[in-house]
Amino acid sequence: MDLSCTEEEEAYRARLREWLAATLPGLPERPDPLDWPARRAYDCGWQRRLYDAGYADTHWDASPTQRLIFLEETERAGAPYVGANFVGLLHAGPTIAAEGTAAQRARWLPPILRGDEVWCQGFSEPDAGSDLASLRTRAVRDGDAYVVTGQKIWTSHAEVADWCELLVRTDPAAPKHQGITWLALPMDAPGITVRPLRTLAGSTEFAEVFLDEVRVPVANRVGEENDGWRVTMVTLSFERGTAFVGEVVACRRLLGELARTARKNGTWDDPVLRRRLGRLSAGFQALWRLTQANVSEAQATGGVPGAGGSVFKLHYSHARQELYDAAAAVLGPDALDLGRDWNLDRLSSLSYTIAAGTSQIQRNIVAERILGLPKGR
Repeated sequence: MDLSCTEEEEAYRARLREWLAATLPGLPERPDPLDWPARRAYDCGWQRRLYDAGYADTHWDASPTQRLIFLEETERAGAPYVGANFVGLLHAGPTIAAEGTAAQRARWLPPILRGDEVWCQGFSEPDAGSDLASLRTRAVRDGDAYVVTGQKIWTSHAEVADWCELLVRTDPAAPKHQGITWLALPMDAPGITVRPLRTLAGSTEFAEVFLDEVRVPVANRVGEENDGWRVTMVTLSFERGTAFVGEVVACRRLLGELARTARKNGTWDDPVLRRRLGRLSAGFQALWRLTQANVSEAQATGGVPGAGGSVFKLHYSHARQELYDAAAAVLGPDALDLGRDWNLDRLSSLSYTIAAGTSQIQRNIVAERILGLPKGR
């Protein structure tokens, strides 16, 4: 597989660098990272700038190499990340692009790309986390609407979202993987209660969502009724295969900052720390190469990442935690100061072996779908 850039792709890189250099100095001051309403406004403003400049659809319609160039250059330049837009841009949007009707794509994709609408993810439930197919939120067909009742938890960005990618059970008598449907839920519909959850870092990017006979139009169903598990696998393949790509670039940049800080404060003299950073550097380089391969494979097979995304997710989750443990070793006592760089990110990294599918689930996927091992009894 040739992963080198063509002259056209290098010209794209040069144009993007020039645009970033001209645009970033004019951005407003970044808001408090724990203030999600302010973060929403800031992140949506950045997305609109990308849209007006012709870069908003990079996550969907650009070539694999252009997509990776975009992520490399925006991260290296210190540009804002997708932030509050991540479910729409990296999960729901690609799913609708792959599985939605022409009318659904026309309704939902442009507002996502413009930063006009923010999505949240309504998948997990109190008794359906890693075993997601055990979900019990019920949707009963009533004419041209589904009447939805149930509860979701760990609903990313629910308190600032306009729409929710929602999994519901439409046939409770069917085997658990066959009675699920994927719906687009308007978050202003009557009967929805959002209760923010405060994380260890003090943020509220997650929430509980309670649904009390909420009416959702049948036209908001993506895919066929009771075919939602297959559509969900498309969503999860994007979540695990490409959604973390920009973060790999950020981690590689952080490694350089760690090395510079270690040289300044004397911790670089510790050979154990130097070897640790060296192993991390090699590991993230390997993850970047795996990312290139996964994105290229997805493009060649219709745009949907395959099971290789689970390999990436499994290794990236642990590498990120190791990276921030190394950052704590470099900072020493300052690692207890949440006002210092990296410390809030270190707390956030603790969730990565759970979020987007636990490491145990990823190992099962790798064992069964890639290695062909039998399922456990």
